[in-house]
Amino acid sequence: MSNPVVHISNLNLRYSHTPVLQDLNWDILKDEHWLLCGKSGSGKTSLAKAIAGLVNFQGTVKFDFNEQSFLPSTAHYVANWYQFKDLEGEANFYYQQRYNSLAVQTTATVFAELKNYGQKNGLQITEAERLVAALGFSELKDSALIQLSSGEHKKLQLVKALWLKPQLLIIDQPYNGLDKLSRQNLNTLLEELAGDGCQLILIGNDQEFPSVINRFATLREGQLHKISAEERSYDLEEEFSKPVPSFLNESPRSSSDNVITMIDVNISYGEKQVLKNINWEVKAGEKWLLQGHNGSGKSTLLSLISGDHPQAYANNFYLFGNKRGTGESIWEIKEKIGLISPEMHWYFDPSATVRQSVVSGFFDSSGLFCDPGYTKNSQADELIEFFGLSPFKNMLMNALPLGKQRLALLARTIIKNPELLILDEPCQGLDQQQTQYFNKLVDELCKNGTTLIYVGHFEAQLPACLEKRILLETGKVKSVETILENVY
Repeated sequence: MSNPVVHISNLNLRYSHTPVLQDLNWDILKDEHWLLCGKSGSGKTSLAKAIAGLVNFQGTVKFDFNEQSFLPSTAHYVANWYQFKDLEGEANFYYQQRYNSLAVQTTATVFAELKNYGQKNGLQITEAERLVAALGFSELKDSALIQLSSGEHKKLQLVKALWLKPQLLIIDQPYNGLDKLSRQNLNTLLEELAGDGCQLILIGNDQEFPSVINRFATLREGQLHKISAEERSYDLEEEFSKPVPSFLNESPRSSSDNVITMIDVNISYGEKQVLKNINWEVKAGEKWLLQGHNGSGKSTLLSLISGDHPQAYANNFYLFGNKRGTGESIWEIKEKIGLISPEMHWYFDPSATVRQSVVSGFFDSSGLFCDPGYTKNSQADELIEFFGLSPFKNMLMNALPLGKQRLALLARTIIKNPELLILDEPCQGLDQQQTQYFNKLVDELCKNGTTLIYVGHFEAQLPACLEKRILLETGKVKSVETILENVY
């Protein structure tokens, strides 16, 4: 019998004196391709990073790569988050910066980033161009990195990894931010890669995965448990039984019968037009699903509504009954909106505690810079308990798993019971239980008249309250209709 490709023995890993992995043992044999699933915070990402040599641990991780293979003898890890730097090597970006023309000039383009990566790893750019085309990424090759949405950043990570063709490829949340067609194309590319001799470890709870996946495992109490394909969709351990905090049961104050009115709205960056003649009306209390393929203009459209895009003033565009640019401040707009997006999560202050992060939702700030007072503090504690975050409320955000970070930011989003909720892929990083728990909360809030715009690529991750759908395609409105089953 040949040696395992990966041999893990007595692996132990701790964060801040808290054990995450305990005496974990795992052998990965030739031709095995694994899906590692389970609860958020169970240690899946920590295990992946340990295998790739990116974190300190105790124990043994040994590789027996095929030295005769043309594939690099390495374990390559694709993170859930994509970290990039500007041309001066700085990574200290802020949320609205992606709409700043000066910031665009100081960050590399997609093509420049790929060219540099290829030169460092001795790769031919023609192969990258094939992968870029396969993932529907070609039109963005001249875009600056800071302009990319979460799904587009994920595609850039995936192009690099598929281009490198390591003997062991570990991908954390491979489908985050990807539309339906991109997910299908990615699975085809991963199957091709496995055929070339690469072994896969995918991390996530998605119901779709490449056909080559033939082994399944989950983490419980710091140890790895092999499971069957059927067991990967574990039952929810608890139903949505907690009562919604009382301060969220009140109907939000309505400023206008029409929350959003867009009339022939256009957004361009130089010669590149991102939104083209958008006409859209959202009435108070309506629940909308916003969809479209990656690069269709969803993020730009939302940035207009949230007050973050400066080109709102150059368009015929009304928010809460007021034309943009007629005297209202960005803070007057934001106080009526609760917003969560992958990009906001990227740029949020990681040095704030969970409690500070949640309370900051009252003030639309990244972090807390003032004493909120007794009432707001009490409401924050009630909401933190509702989300099961009480044991972590005094911990720094960057010390928590991404799933619990996302829960804290979701609590921040709803804490002021806003008139308009903008939920852009809110369940990224959450496990099945957390996703259903949050979406049931959204359904409860929307019973009180909250206006909702929800962005989601996965049918199984949508709340039940959605009534209408607007579909974008290449910056244009393709359709406005009642909810359909097709999910992009």
